[in-house]
Amino acid sequence: MQKAIIGKKVGMTQIFDESGKVIPVTVVEAGPCTVTQKKTVETDGYAAVQLGFEDIKESKLTKPEAGHLKKAGVEAKKHLKEFKLENAADMNVGDVVKADTFAAGDMIDVTGISKGHGYQGVVKRHGAGRTPMTHGGGPVHRHAGSMGASSHQSRIFPGKIGAGQMGNEQVTIENLEVVKVDAELNMIVIRGAIPGPKGGLVYLRNTVKNNKVKNVETGISKNPQKASGRNPQKASARG
Repeated sequence: MQKAIIGKKVGMTQIFDESGKVIPVTVVEAGPCTVTQKKTVETDGYAAVQLGFEDIKESKLTKPEAGHLKKAGVEAKKHLKEFKLENAADMNVGDVVKADTFAAGDMIDVTGISKGHGYQGVVKRHGAGRTPMTHGGGPVHRHAGSMGASSHQSRIFPGKIGAGQMGNEQVTIENLEVVKVDAELNMIVIRGAIPGPKGGLVYLRNTVKNNKVKNVETGISKNPQKASGRNPQKASARG
């Protein structure tokens, strides 16, 4: 079943598993989210629900936003986001989605706005090399260099690396594992890093990745791209 929720990044920390190994994790304050709108195939052509997150004073909303939420009969929400879910037809306006909609072991995709780094040059933005610092290099060590100067090209092709705005764009990290869920604290603990700064808004939903299932008994993968999948006998002998 497809699931989704809106949350806020709290920060990163580390926990220990049963064997004592360190797991780097990100803590997300997820929900509670309220269903503020329901879209159906009959009226809108597709099935989806709009979730609202984080209470806010009605006076801080625009008149269209306040009217939209007032018509739905729900409290004022700061963030609204629409999700296409398979069970959208079973949900109604006013329903509450909490952190326990996910469980430990679920694989999710996390979407957020990456940290903004301002206007940066090609060295920091794209990892370009600099010119030698000796033998009269001049004050151009971190410049991008000549581009499109020949008579054949006489122009710069689209996609050429250059200085510009770095970060502050939507990023999705796929196939992350949910390590722990605490419904009372509205907390979801995710293995690894997710986009955005502390306090940044994030969207959590089921992963679109097709996770390969391994043969747990023999430790042989069913993925033919792996060596153990192509030659199971060699893999079993190695184990």
